[in-house]
Amino acid sequence: MKTLIIATSLALLSPLSQANDITEIDSAANRMDIDRLSQLSEQSQGYEQAYALYRMAISANILSQKDQAQAALTRAEKALSPIADQGEAATLLASVYGMQIGLDMSQAAKYGTKMAGALNDAETLVPQSPRLALVKAIAAYSSPKDHGGSMKNAIAFSSKAIDLYREPCDNICWGEAEAYTWRGLAKQNLGDKAGAIADWQAALQVQADYAWASFLLKQNH
Repeated sequence: MKTLIIATSLALLSPLSQANDITEIDSAANRMDIDRLSQLSEQSQGYEQAYALYRMAISANILSQKDQAQAALTRAEKALSPIADQGEAATLLASVYGMQIGLDMSQAAKYGTKMAGALNDAETLVPQSPRLALVKAIAAYSSPKDHGGSMKNAIAFSSKAIDLYREPCDNICWGEAEAYTWRGLAKQNLGDKAGAIADWQAALQVQADYAWASFLLKQNH
Protein backbone atom coordinates (compact mmCIF):
# COMPACT_ATOMS: atom_id res chain seq x y z
CA MET A 1 0.00 0.00 0.00
CA LYS A 2 2.83 2.40 0.91
CA THR A 3 4.47 1.75 -2.47
CA LEU A 4 1.18 2.42 -4.24
CA ILE A 5 0.74 5.73 -2.40
CA ILE A 6 4.28 6.85 -3.32
CA ALA A 7 3.81 5.86 -6.95
CA THR A 8 0.48 7.66 -7.12
CA SER A 9 1.99 10.79 -5.55
CA LEU A 10 4.82 10.79 -8.08
CA ALA A 11 2.36 10.41 -10.92
CA LEU A 12 0.37 13.37 -9.67
CA LEU A 13 3.45 15.52 -9.17
CA SER A 14 5.07 14.70 -12.51
CA PRO A 15 3.11 17.14 -14.72
CA LEU A 16 3.62 19.93 -12.17
CA SER A 17 7.34 19.20 -11.98
CA GLN A 18 7.59 19.22 -15.77
CA ALA A 19 5.71 22.52 -15.95
CA ASN A 20 8.07 24.05 -13.36
CA ASP A 21 11.12 22.83 -15.30
CA ILE A 22 9.81 24.36 -18.52
CA THR A 23 9.01 27.65 -16.77
CA GLU A 24 12.59 27.80 -15.47
CA ILE A 25 13.96 27.02 -18.94
CA ASP A 26 11.82 29.80 -20.43
CA SER A 27 13.09 32.23 -17.79
CA ALA A 28 16.73 31.41 -18.57
CA ALA A 29 16.05 31.61 -22.31
CA ASN A 30 14.46 35.02 -21.93
CA ARG A 31 17.70 36.24 -20.33
CA MET A 32 19.72 34.38 -23.02
CA ASP A 33 21.57 32.77 -20.10
CA ILE A 34 23.38 30.02 -21.97
CA ASP A 35 25.25 28.83 -18.88
CA ARG A 36 21.99 28.33 -16.96
CA LEU A 37 20.36 26.60 -19.93
CA SER A 38 23.34 24.29 -20.12
CA GLN A 39 22.98 23.49 -16.42
CA LEU A 40 19.26 22.81 -16.83
CA SER A 41 19.94 20.50 -19.76
CA GLU A 42 22.41 18.52 -17.64
CA GLN A 43 19.95 18.31 -14.74
CA SER A 44 17.07 16.98 -16.82
CA GLN A 45 16.30 14.29 -19.35
CA GLY A 46 13.87 13.49 -22.14
CA TYR A 47 11.60 16.30 -23.25
CA GLU A 48 12.80 18.85 -20.68
CA GLN A 49 16.44 18.24 -21.59
CA ALA A 50 15.68 18.63 -25.29
CA TYR A 51 13.68 21.79 -24.66
CA ALA A 52 16.54 23.33 -22.64
CA LEU A 53 18.95 22.47 -25.45
CA TYR A 54 16.57 23.90 -28.07
CA ARG A 55 16.35 27.19 -26.18
CA MET A 56 20.11 27.16 -25.67
CA ALA A 57 20.54 26.79 -29.45
CA ILE A 58 18.28 29.79 -30.09
CA SER A 59 20.17 31.93 -27.57
CA ALA A 60 23.55 30.85 -28.93
CA ASN A 61 22.45 31.65 -32.48
CA ILE A 62 21.29 35.12 -31.45
CA LEU A 63 24.68 35.67 -29.81
CA SER A 64 26.44 34.53 -33.03
CA GLN A 65 27.70 31.29 -31.46
CA LYS A 66 26.70 29.09 -34.38
CA ASP A 67 28.87 26.09 -33.46
CA GLN A 68 27.36 25.95 -29.98
CA ALA A 69 23.87 26.28 -31.44
CA GLN A 70 24.44 23.38 -33.83
CA ALA A 71 25.90 21.22 -31.05
CA ALA A 72 22.90 21.92 -28.83
CA LEU A 73 20.47 21.00 -31.62
CA THR A 74 22.32 17.73 -32.26
CA ARG A 75 21.98 16.86 -28.58
CA ALA A 76 18.31 17.90 -28.57
CA GLU A 77 17.61 15.63 -31.54
CA LYS A 78 19.32 12.74 -29.73
CA ALA A 79 17.27 13.35 -26.56
CA LEU A 80 13.98 13.46 -28.49
CA SER A 81 14.51 10.47 -30.78
CA PRO A 82 13.60 7.80 -28.16
CA ILE A 83 10.33 9.62 -27.31
CA ALA A 84 9.39 10.81 -30.80
CA ASP A 85 6.23 8.68 -30.64
CA GLN A 86 4.87 11.23 -28.13
CA GLY A 87 3.04 14.11 -29.78
CA GLU A 88 4.69 17.05 -28.03
CA ALA A 89 8.11 15.46 -28.49
CA ALA A 90 7.44 15.03 -32.23
CA THR A 91 6.41 18.69 -32.40
CA LEU A 92 9.59 19.88 -30.69
CA LEU A 93 11.66 17.55 -32.86
CA ALA A 94 10.14 19.14 -35.98
CA SER A 95 11.16 22.55 -34.66
CA VAL A 96 14.70 21.28 -33.97
CA TYR A 97 14.94 20.04 -37.56
CA GLY A 98 13.63 23.37 -38.83
CA MET A 99 16.28 25.28 -36.91
CA GLN A 100 19.00 22.94 -38.19
CA ILE A 101 17.92 23.89 -41.71
CA GLY A 102 17.97 27.56 -40.77
CA LEU A 103 21.54 27.29 -39.51
CA ASP A 104 22.78 25.41 -42.57
CA MET A 105 20.66 25.52 -45.73
CA SER A 106 22.88 22.86 -47.31
CA GLN A 107 21.15 20.43 -44.94
CA ALA A 108 17.66 21.33 -46.18
CA ALA A 109 17.15 18.09 -48.11
CA LYS A 110 18.23 15.95 -45.16
CA TYR A 111 16.33 17.73 -42.44
CA GLY A 112 13.37 18.83 -44.56
CA THR A 113 12.25 15.23 -44.98
CA LYS A 114 12.76 14.54 -41.28
CA MET A 115 10.83 17.67 -40.34
CA ALA A 116 7.91 16.71 -42.57
CA GLY A 117 7.83 13.26 -40.96
CA ALA A 118 7.87 14.68 -37.43
CA LEU A 119 5.09 17.14 -38.30
CA ASN A 120 2.99 14.31 -39.75
CA ASP A 121 3.50 12.28 -36.56
CA ALA A 122 2.53 15.25 -34.41
CA GLU A 123 -0.52 15.92 -36.57
CA THR A 124 -1.69 12.37 -35.87
CA LEU A 125 -0.87 12.41 -32.16
CA VAL A 126 -1.66 15.97 -31.03
CA PRO A 127 -3.60 17.72 -33.80
CA GLN A 128 -4.91 20.36 -31.39
CA SER A 129 -1.56 21.26 -29.85
CA PRO A 130 -0.93 25.02 -30.06
CA ARG A 131 2.80 24.29 -30.36
CA LEU A 132 2.17 22.25 -33.50
CA ALA A 133 0.42 25.24 -35.07
CA LEU A 134 3.25 27.50 -33.86
CA VAL A 135 5.93 25.32 -35.46
CA LYS A 136 3.96 25.39 -38.72
CA ALA A 137 3.76 29.19 -38.46
CA ILE A 138 7.52 29.47 -37.98
CA ALA A 139 8.12 27.14 -40.93
CA ALA A 140 5.76 29.17 -43.16
CA TYR A 141 7.51 32.40 -42.15
CA SER A 142 11.06 31.06 -42.51
CA SER A 143 10.80 28.95 -45.67
CA PRO A 144 11.36 30.30 -49.19
CA LYS A 145 8.21 30.61 -51.28
CA ASP A 146 9.23 27.71 -53.51
CA HIS A 147 9.44 25.54 -50.39
CA GLY A 148 6.02 26.45 -49.02
CA GLY A 149 6.87 29.74 -47.34
CA SER A 150 4.02 32.21 -47.01
CA MET A 151 3.41 35.19 -44.74
CA LYS A 152 -0.35 34.64 -45.02
CA ASN A 153 0.06 31.04 -43.90
CA ALA A 154 2.32 32.17 -41.07
CA ILE A 155 -0.45 34.49 -39.88
CA ALA A 156 -3.08 31.76 -40.25
CA PHE A 157 -1.09 29.16 -38.33
CA SER A 158 -0.03 31.57 -35.57
CA SER A 159 -3.65 32.72 -35.22
CA LYS A 160 -4.69 29.08 -34.86
CA ALA A 161 -2.01 28.61 -32.21
CA ILE A 162 -3.22 31.68 -30.31
CA ASP A 163 -6.77 30.33 -30.32
CA LEU A 164 -5.58 26.94 -29.04
CA TYR A 165 -3.52 28.54 -26.27
CA ARG A 166 -6.80 29.71 -24.73
CA GLU A 167 -7.50 26.11 -23.71
CA PRO A 168 -6.50 25.17 -20.12
CA CYS A 169 -2.94 23.84 -19.79
CA ASP A 170 -1.04 22.50 -16.77
CA ASN A 171 1.89 20.63 -18.27
CA ILE A 172 3.73 21.56 -21.49
CA CYS A 173 2.49 25.10 -22.07
CA TRP A 174 5.26 27.13 -23.67
CA GLY A 175 4.93 29.32 -26.76
CA GLU A 176 1.94 31.65 -26.41
CA ALA A 177 3.92 34.91 -26.36
CA GLU A 178 6.03 33.50 -29.18
CA ALA A 179 2.93 32.91 -31.32
CA TYR A 180 1.92 36.57 -31.04
CA THR A 181 5.47 37.62 -31.87
CA TRP A 182 5.74 35.51 -35.02
CA ARG A 183 2.30 36.69 -36.15
CA GLY A 184 3.47 40.27 -35.65
CA LEU A 185 6.57 39.61 -37.73
CA ALA A 186 4.47 38.18 -40.55
CA LYS A 187 2.14 41.20 -40.41
CA GLN A 188 5.14 43.53 -40.48
CA ASN A 189 6.47 41.68 -43.51
CA LEU A 190 3.15 42.33 -45.28
CA GLY A 191 3.25 46.04 -44.42
CA ASP A 192 0.81 45.96 -41.48
CA LYS A 193 2.95 47.80 -38.92
CA ALA A 194 0.01 48.67 -36.64
CA GLY A 195 -1.07 45.03 -36.55
CA ALA A 196 2.47 43.94 -35.81
CA ILE A 197 2.82 46.36 -32.90
CA ALA A 198 -0.53 45.23 -31.50
CA ASP A 199 0.64 41.60 -31.56
CA TRP A 200 3.94 42.39 -29.87
CA GLN A 201 2.06 44.30 -27.18
CA ALA A 202 -0.22 41.28 -26.77
CA ALA A 203 2.87 39.09 -26.36
CA LEU A 204 3.94 41.25 -23.41
CA GLN A 205 0.48 40.93 -21.89
CA VAL A 206 1.00 37.16 -21.93
CA GLN A 207 4.59 37.37 -20.65
CA ALA A 208 5.59 40.78 -19.30
CA ASP A 209 9.35 40.07 -19.44
CA TYR A 210 9.40 38.62 -22.95
CA ALA A 211 12.57 40.21 -24.27
CA TRP A 212 12.06 39.54 -27.98
CA ALA A 213 8.70 41.34 -28.15
CA SER A 214 10.13 44.23 -26.10
CA PHE A 215 13.06 44.53 -28.52
CA LEU A 216 10.78 44.56 -31.55
CA LEU A 217 8.56 47.25 -30.02
CA LYS A 218 11.55 49.45 -29.23
CA GLN A 219 12.87 48.93 -32.74
CA ASN A 220 9.57 50.03 -34.27
CA HIS A 221 8.78 53.13 -32.19
